[in-house]
Amino acid sequence: MFSIEHDFDATVVTLVDDPAQYRQEDIIVSAFEECVTVTQLDPRTDREQTVTFSMAQLRDLSAALDLPEGVYRLRRNTR
Repeated sequence: MFSIEHDFDATVVTLVDDPAQYRQEDIIVSAFEECVTVTQLDPRTDREQTVTFSMAQLRDLSAALDLPEGVYRLRRNTR
């Protein structure tokens, strides 16, 4: 299950881990103009942990999901 909200400066997607034997905490993905953050509560410390992706890192991650094992460098389209 997930929800999508459009805030003033970001689009926020919350991913809810459907009931499972080892349910994980919800993940919040916030997409800003210059970066994307992924936040999740760490139940061991009761603190939120956040990872920030640049837009280039996000493009690389998106491409990596469809590629076989290896090392790659994406070329920018110069058109």
